Amino acid sequence: MAGLHSTGQVFQVMSASFIFGVPLVLGFISIWVLESRRRQKWWKWIVAPWPGGLLFLLGALALVWEGIVCIVIWLPLVLILSTIGGVAAGLLRLLWLGPGSKIQCVTVAALLPFAAAPLENLRSAASEIRTVRTHIDIHGDRAAVWAQIRSVSKIAPSENDFSLSHLLGFPLPLEAKLEGVGVGAVRHATFEGGVLFVETVTEWEEDRALGFSIKADTKNIPPTTFDEHVTIGGPYFDVLDGRYEIEELGTGWVRLHLSSRQRLSIHFNFYSHLWTEWLMADLQNHILRIVRRRAEVVPR
Repeated sequence: MAGLHSTGQVFQVMSASFIFGVPLVLGFISIWVLESRRRQKWWKWIVAPWPGGLLFLLGALALVWEGIVCIVIWLPLVLILSTIGGVAAGLLRLLWLGPGSKIQCVTVAALLPFAAAPLENLRSAASEIRTVRTHIDIHGDRAAVWAQIRSVSKIAPSENDFSLSHLLGFPLPLEAKLEGVGVGAVRHATFEGGVLFVETVTEWEEDRALGFSIKADTKNIPPTTFDEHVTIGGPYFDVLDGRYEIEELGTGWVRLHLSSRQRLSIHFNFYSHLWTEWLMADLQNHILRIVRRRAEVVPR
């Protein structure tokens, strides 16, 4: 893995040249070769490149360049890009280019990602701060909810319901131990796989609001727990802080808000943030459901 990730190499896995360029080229070449044998129907320009895109992802997984989370994230993009490459090849074949020009087209297409990679490496990936907001309604009072969010006793396996983020490999929460009271107190939030987050309280309003900064204990997280590219506290992604707020709804109901801020530092944040926000929302909703079951005064 180190060779491909090194900044001294032409390609980095988390580069637009690799993620965008390779599927485009594979789609282009696959249709170009098919068209050179016989004329293809237009719909084949769309679907015929997909096997090449899937093999690209499977190869990245087999070589441990990417983990299962990244494979799921890139799958829709790779299929779309391979189709764009295939349609481009099909349209160019209709231009009746000469034999020499046809060879040049394939050569240019194949070399395009390699030409783009050095240019991309001239600038560092921009960092974006994104906020994910979730909430849940609870039949209970502020004090009952506050007791469940200030610290979290050990979560039994039976309390965990289905979670897509967990299905993709994100560890489940186990407990959160509070040391101290008020601003400056520290929570140690532990998750499966030896994942620990040190959360320093920055806002403490009894029965109303709890805010905290988040620092991942990256030194003690086993390397097999997270996919390298979605490791919290790593170069590409980090969770900066979180905040609970308890809103009074009246008639025995409250609304618990949970928000978090994340840093995303990839050359294609515009696509990646859709997935990181979705995954964080799924994780936050999972936590909120646990709080609701513990804090409600009557079954739903």
